[in-house]
Amino acid sequence: MHFSWKAKGSGRVAQAVAVLAGVLLSISAIACGGTRAGSDAVASDVPLAQPAPPPSQTGGFNGARAWSYLVKIVDFGPRPPGSANIQREQRYLASELNSFGCKVSQDHFQAETGIGLLHMDNIIAKIPGKSPGIILLLTHYDTLRLPGFVGADDGGSSTAMMLEMAHDLCGHPGPLAVWIAFLDGEEDQTNFTTAQQAQTVWSDSNALFGSRELAAKMELSGKLKQVKAVMLADMIGDSHLRIDKDSNSTPWLVNLVWGVADHLGYSKYFLTKSMAVDDDHIPFLKKGVSAIDVIDFNYPWWHTVQDTLNKCSPHSLAVVGHVFLESIKALDKKFAPRAPAKT
Repeated sequence: MHFSWKAKGSGRVAQAVAVLAGVLLSISAIACGGTRAGSDAVASDVPLAQPAPPPSQTGGFNGARAWSYLVKIVDFGPRPPGSANIQREQRYLASELNSFGCKVSQDHFQAETGIGLLHMDNIIAKIPGKSPGIILLLTHYDTLRLPGFVGADDGGSSTAMMLEMAHDLCGHPGPLAVWIAFLDGEEDQTNFTTAQQAQTVWSDSNALFGSRELAAKMELSGKLKQVKAVMLADMIGDSHLRIDKDSNSTPWLVNLVWGVADHLGYSKYFLTKSMAVDDDHIPFLKKGVSAIDVIDFNYPWWHTVQDTLNKCSPHSLAVVGHVFLESIKALDKKFAPRAPAKT
């Protein structure tokens, strides 16, 4: 993913915006007492992981269990598309989803990338609803092509959170169907050698492969018309959780999710500042589907090898998971047909 303050174009304009993004992230790292982007030093002030509150306080979402998924995912090591490690992760995701009783489909596809043809897989858990309409949840599970990059927050945290969402939702149909899509190929498919390069190179045509594939196939099947809302989670495990609003996202959906977060007492994590983010929700927005990206870009270790497990927290996973569970209920209330009043 990449961010800017306006719709990102191509060529020199895109590169200029990306370079500025990298500079600002470096400044952010210094301001937070962390490491400067691209440094090999590990920050000495990283907080100990705050434990997750019990599920009874988070609508049933088990942050401790989500954390156990994250530990397992990071243990696979770097997971770029087409690698042996991501194939291990794919088998793990499919096995866990099946064990939850989810109906699981895998979409195997070939992607023409800047480094050649790559095999990719989207893994989708489908929870049927009691009425027409789909709430589509998204996360990407691949990692950046940077040696030593394990993506604890970027790729790992949202994937772990969505596994726990599936654990909670599979076998418990609600008013609307919920599809949880684990997407491959979100990152720019360039073989990066430095963090600075990884923070400043981005091409819309060389990234977002899984989301573009899913949006296109859902459109061809007619299922896209049934999608009431797309909710993307990305980089939500930061111990210092601070989620800005994404100005590319659909305003009514942003208001709904932020309203839920405020109601739950999480306004200190869901902030009022905004920035524009290019991420896996963009292909759906381009097809006219309401979508939101819930992402914490206030993360000094973005696209550096310091994006490791000790920068993340079970508490953050629980907070965002709780907001997603309650947002699904709010969307059910908004879109599911109401039973006729008794006379």
